[in-house]
Amino acid sequence: MKALLIDLDGVLYVGNQPVVGAADAVKWVIAQGIPHLFLTNITSRSRSEIVDHLSSMGITIEPSHLLTPPLVAARWLEEHSPGPAALFVPQPVKDEFEGLDRLPEESEKGAASVIVGDLGEKWNYRVLNRAFRILMQEPHPILVTLGRTRYWRAEDGLRLDVAPFVTALEYAVGTEAKVVGKPATLFFRAALEAIGETEQETVMVGDDIRGDVGGAQDSGIAGLLVKTGKFRPTDLEEGIRPLAVLDSIAQLPQWWEATTRG
Repeated sequence: MKALLIDLDGVLYVGNQPVVGAADAVKWVIAQGIPHLFLTNITSRSRSEIVDHLSSMGITIEPSHLLTPPLVAARWLEEHSPGPAALFVPQPVKDEFEGLDRLPEESEKGAASVIVGDLGEKWNYRVLNRAFRILMQEPHPILVTLGRTRYWRAEDGLRLDVAPFVTALEYAVGTEAKVVGKPATLFFRAALEAIGETEQETVMVGDDIRGDVGGAQDSGIAGLLVKTGKFRPTDLEEGIRPLAVLDSIAQLPQWWEATTRG
């Protein structure tokens, strides 16, 4: 093992509270010179906002070590679907698509693609129906989702993520979305390219048995599961077998050293 891919929400922090020992684990990774990249399906904040949020909890990472779905999506769209994109993402995240041709905010015609992220409480019937109407135009625009996460854990409990809304659009339109965040192989391949390592040399650390561990395994990458964030004991009955299960990322240095020595 040479490199690490590390999830953020649920692994380094939950809500506005850092996981105990997470900051020290990140410092250890950096001090050891381990090639690493932080991966997240967060599409409610821009990259700079994510970095600032981590900093407020005492966790310091470089923006260049953070990969988000909008970055991968913008790159993919430029190559595969040039033309106006209808963005259904929070306002700060729209800046991540700088340089991409965008459909006017209230327009329902003329899009080449529809990009869906985590709008949270800003989802309502009018917004969802506008996305539906755009997708029903001929020729049909491509539906792109910035992840396929079903839910996440906030300080007040579980909240719906982007997957349920994308699934509703898929069903209504009769189409299948292109996934560019976790668990898509496209996203993990972009991460491997960024750190310059192979799948056999890399380990993914996450709290989501499907999106993090299962997605990584589908891309040939070993997955570590941590018992923080959205983890539930029943996750271990999903049929997905992690390389190891840690109480939290605080145990990563000890596990890494023991495993690499072995």
